[in-house]
Amino acid sequence: MLEADFKLTVYGLRFLFRTEGLDDQAIKLPSIRRDKKLPVVLSPEEMKALLKVPTLLKHRVLIGLLYGCGLRCHELRALLIKDVDFDRNMIHVRQGKGRKDRYVPIGTNLSRGLKKYLDAEQPSRWLFNGKDHREPFSPRGVQWVVREATKRTKIQKHVSVHTLRHTYATHLLEQGLDIVSIKELLGHAHIETTLVYLHVAKAGRQAPFSPLDKLYEEKA
Repeated sequence: MLEADFKLTVYGLRFLFRTEGLDDQAIKLPSIRRDKKLPVVLSPEEMKALLKVPTLLKHRVLIGLLYGCGLRCHELRALLIKDVDFDRNMIHVRQGKGRKDRYVPIGTNLSRGLKKYLDAEQPSRWLFNGKDHREPFSPRGVQWVVREATKRTKIQKHVSVHTLRHTYATHLLEQGLDIVSIKELLGHAHIETTLVYLHVAKAGRQAPFSPLDKLYEEKA
């Protein structure tokens, strides 16, 4: 039975209990066990390869922003030219998930790439215009850029737009940034959502190894 069917059954029984004057709280929604899947994350070498392959500057900058700022697809598409603050090296992410605004640093490399892109492409309003310059780049367009770039590398992992966001968070954690700061940069409402990256990152602990290697390790 699907979760939606569970809910309808429980709500129907609660209504029946209330009409009979019984305690409807006796009927509770059963907890449904969910699969706990860890996110796919690219290595620094894979990320470099992905950033290198696009022939168009627009596509390189687009992938750079997805990874370099940990943006969701709709956040990237909603960026306006005025949202880029080159003086402070920040971008203003407006109305992210949960309708929350936030600022995210872009760093010197991405800042330099953005300036070069703006000078060359001269978009009119949106940072990334669609074919119709009055509209932003389409979701399919963003997905296509990431998919085609991945095809031109030797990366065997399943890479989506959101993979770059997972990679951003994991790399920040591995490079020493605290989990609370990463939560704010990602725009998460709850720290529990961010804690998943602790299961992926190698920060603060010994890198995993195979006991077979230790078994046959040469002694000095």
